[in-house]
Amino acid sequence: MTVFSRNRASWVFLAALCCVLTSVGALGQAPDQIRIAARDTGGRGLLCESGGKRILMLSGSPEEMGAAHGRLLAGDVRAVAQGVMYVVGAGYSASKGDWFFDRMAEIEERTRPHTPERFLRECDAMSAAAGVTLRDGRTVNFFPELFHCSGAAVRGTASAGGKVVHARVLDYMRDIRLQKHAVIQLWMPSEHYAWLSLGYGGFIGTVTCMNEKGLAIGEMGGRGEGNWDGMPMNFLLRDAMERAATVREAIAILRETPRTCEYYYVLSDRSRDIAGVAATHDTFEVLEAGQQHDLLPPVPADTVFLSAGSRAKHLSERLHEHHGRIDVPTMIDLIKRPVAMNSNLHDAIFQPESLDMWCADAGIHTVACDEPYLRVNLDDLMRYYRNAMGNTVGH
Repeated sequence: MTVFSRNRASWVFLAALCCVLTSVGALGQAPDQIRIAARDTGGRGLLCESGGKRILMLSGSPEEMGAAHGRLLAGDVRAVAQGVMYVVGAGYSASKGDWFFDRMAEIEERTRPHTPERFLRECDAMSAAAGVTLRDGRTVNFFPELFHCSGAAVRGTASAGGKVVHARVLDYMRDIRLQKHAVIQLWMPSEHYAWLSLGYGGFIGTVTCMNEKGLAIGEMGGRGEGNWDGMPMNFLLRDAMERAATVREAIAILRETPRTCEYYYVLSDRSRDIAGVAATHDTFEVLEAGQQHDLLPPVPADTVFLSAGSRAKHLSERLHEHHGRIDVPTMIDLIKRPVAMNSNLHDAIFQPESLDMWCADAGIHTVACDEPYLRVNLDDLMRYYRNAMGNTVGH
């Protein structure tokens, strides 16, 4: 039974594309250009800057990472929790005729039995350190369950050299100015895999991520609002980041964990495995590379493709046109409008084999796909953090 939806073009476009990585000199900034902007007073985090972007690095227990997050990004946490969320809440309440915080309380109550306790402890520690209420801090991390949004992946014969590069386009509510609080986040939990996210101050979950084992995931939202008896999607992806080393291990976690609403995922790993997943609270479908689907435009060989509407048509045409010779500069052009939408909030391109990520965030008046990219490397960031902290930090 398929779980693909035909009518979700108006919300969000999230694309994940996999292809070869070449000729990157002008596309990214080297990690040795990082500078430290602030150190956590508890010794569990750094806030750094590079290429005009902020990089938050955290290590330790959930409480230690949460507190460091709250201290280092207190202004962002407060602005998102008390500003952005109230704007979102007002819009939701007006359009739905339903009180936003009542709905958020329901989501928290229904998802809590399925949410790892370590995430709630971290979230509450962040809120306390930043000086916001626990309710507001949790609202930031549960509100994505109210909103839903496309994706693809190529490798082998579809790329210029066969390697996997996983690109992801997030089209999501650019008008609420969440991009003002954008931050690259590196988590190094004491008892789990380290992982990298393109996220925002106050968010401890993820929708765009890669871990130290070379597993990368991008998420696409669908429908199903109200099906909240499962783990929230952004925490589900974090759980996969912290516990899965491969695409197949991540698929097992996604399949076996109680889920909430309709979501789509594109996954890749350093072994060059790629797959798409379409999941609701009670259905689960895996799309393998090159697999066709009657709700999609033609899918090229060695490609996973999930999208909708005219964006799907344009993306399919571009993937076919450049099949066999896609590199990073080509990919950056490929995901520009009209593949990206006017709400294009951030873009990321992963190379799981080398643990590189190129990322771009929207400006105040510009979409992310028109902004410059910064390159960061997960291994390099971990090494930088340990050197800066005196080589005393594990994860």
